[in-house]
Amino acid sequence: MYDVLIIGCGITGAATAFQLSKYKLKVGILERENDVSLGTTKANSAILHAGYDPEPGTLMAKLNVRGVELARELCAKLDVPYRPCGSLVLAFSEEERSTLEELYRRGKENGVPDLALLTGDEARALEPNLSGEVVAALHAPSAAICSPWEYCLALAETAVKNGVELHLNTAVTGLEPAEEGWTVHTNRGEFQARFVVNAAGVDAAAVHDMAATHAFDIKPSRGQYYLLDKSEGDRVGRVIFQCPSKVGKGVLVAPTVHGNLIVGPDAAPSQPHDTATTGDGLRFVRQTAQKSVPSVNFRESIRNFAGVRASTAAGDFILQESAPGFFDLAGICSPGLSAAPAIGEYAAELLEQAGLALDEKDAFICERHRTRFKELGVEERAALVEREPAYGRVICRCETVTEGEILEALHSPIPPVSVDGVKRRVNAGMGRCQGGFCGPRVVDILARELHKSPGDIVQDQAGSWLLDRQTKGGKADV
Repeated sequence: MYDVLIIGCGITGAATAFQLSKYKLKVGILERENDVSLGTTKANSAILHAGYDPEPGTLMAKLNVRGVELARELCAKLDVPYRPCGSLVLAFSEEERSTLEELYRRGKENGVPDLALLTGDEARALEPNLSGEVVAALHAPSAAICSPWEYCLALAETAVKNGVELHLNTAVTGLEPAEEGWTVHTNRGEFQARFVVNAAGVDAAAVHDMAATHAFDIKPSRGQYYLLDKSEGDRVGRVIFQCPSKVGKGVLVAPTVHGNLIVGPDAAPSQPHDTATTGDGLRFVRQTAQKSVPSVNFRESIRNFAGVRASTAAGDFILQESAPGFFDLAGICSPGLSAAPAIGEYAAELLEQAGLALDEKDAFICERHRTRFKELGVEERAALVEREPAYGRVICRCETVTEGEILEALHSPIPPVSVDGVKRRVNAGMGRCQGGFCGPRVVDILARELHKSPGDIVQDQAGSWLLDRQTKGGKADV
């Protein structure tokens, strides 16, 4: 019997598990995929928003500002790439200047620090590559960028180190009230829990309907992106937004913590798991972004991708007890990444109000470290290679990722089982050639360490095999 079962291990589920792992509780996570952060969390703008956009008084407003405060501390403690770069929202007309003034008002009411309204010239003094047509800008120094999948993984790993049980490849198929809480039916058997937390992202409405009367719909919105090579990484030093509209915060141009440039997204209705990119969508992103930063060189694109946001008609996060002992954390669209740790705190408060005793553990682990070989000094590298020769074998040339780093990830609390799982943990395959050189080497290491045939190694989700597979005697051969 679990005290709490969390359905879904994107950033919301991971942050909730992290928060609950501080207490003397038996907590489990049920994740349908073979890894954490495989939904919206791995495909977004990677921005920790300052908090001027949400309507004052909403949960979004309250939890955004609190969340980015917590993120600064958590990323430092858990060794997550983080950069406090700030952001600019651009106005190209007097009408849009009034929008900036409204965002400034909201931000001050929401408690966003150090906001400032700038002229176009003042904005270009900060960012020389901005368009000459910019007439004004809102500067938010507290905005930051991070590595979203590493953030999620760090929170989930820390939760696991503190006793949370993660069940991967475990899809929820039904929920029914039980004498002491809930019976959760899955493709891997039944689980019992006193309380259930629904953090299922784009599938949150479907999970809700298993436990309570239909109350909301998820309206999936797909956003497409360009990821540009490091040669474009210094094009801007801050996150560059255009004025927001009803469909979102608009197309942005921003640096990434790994030294690249990210551009996007558009916003279009989609199916819940449709992450295909389209020529029309990418053309819109490119043309719109060049209004802000005309000099972006899209010939330096190394990857296009799309993510699906879990939007609802509520206009706010849905954080509530929807049936006795069943809690929804739904509609977590932007600023969900920014608000995540604060959503975890809020979920714990809701559970406590419902009767869950939150007794703090005597010892709570809140630290994590990952070796990044390319960031070490010459003497540090030499000493490390002498102790562990695998750190002297470079597997990914673009990002200077070594075999030792991959082996370290394979012995972590949540080890990868796919090529992209390795990529999310150590950056192998993130560079200019996008795995063209290191991909086969990563497959070999995974096959060797997991005691599998190379034909059984997947690119990402279960079933995404890389090689032709022929079954002989029950074993996959290449």
